[in-house]
Amino acid sequence: MTTTLVTGANKGLGFETARQLVAAGHTVYVGARDTQRGRDAAEQLGARFVQLDVTDDDSVTTAARALHADGGLDVLVNNAGIEPRTTDGGFVSPGELTADSMRDVFETNVFGQVRMLHALLPLLQRSAAPVVVNVSSGTSLMRELVNPDSPAHFYPDIAYPSSKAAVNMLTVQYSKAYPGVRINAVDPGFTATDLNHHAGTQTVEQGASILVRMAQIGPDGPTGGFFDANGRIPW
Repeated sequence: MTTTLVTGANKGLGFETARQLVAAGHTVYVGARDTQRGRDAAEQLGARFVQLDVTDDDSVTTAARALHADGGLDVLVNNAGIEPRTTDGGFVSPGELTADSMRDVFETNVFGQVRMLHALLPLLQRSAAPVVVNVSSGTSLMRELVNPDSPAHFYPDIAYPSSKAAVNMLTVQYSKAYPGVRINAVDPGFTATDLNHHAGTQTVEQGASILVRMAQIGPDGPTGGFFDANGRIPW
């Protein structure tokens, strides 16, 4: 039985990823900051709940200890993430961006993944087929942002794509440091979730498909790569 932890799994892509992995036979832990929402999601999915705030060292350490006590971990899906928005739901323009608001985004999207990897890689290394899936974004690719013919070119925010570019770098460097662990980044595509006020052009079922696929690769699968529903994306 494969044991999988999905962070930020009480709604959106995380919830759908957990649902599909439960259906695939995984024992899934729903990681969520809010205890009641997390328990409700886990009950609905037929999964287990672990309280988890990726911005808090103690929370991550406690979750890692709980997983160890329960028997270990095979797959980590680093899904938890935030995107800065104005009070009316719009993008934060460069002129509105502050160091503090950018720091908040990195705290979850980048440092949160580092916390998870630091706490759980020792546990994952005990698995026969350890896998890490880091959720990135197509907006992380500079070549897309500078290309006037790319849909991403018109994306005005700075903090979110910068954080996801950092996730790409984490993926490459961790994959080299831990060759026994399959560590990859994924782009779910522009998916309708609370993160973008449901402005996305595809469903959570479609967006979660690449997370689920990469969560199920074997020891001979790729590592240090970036993937979307169509396959490998050149860095």
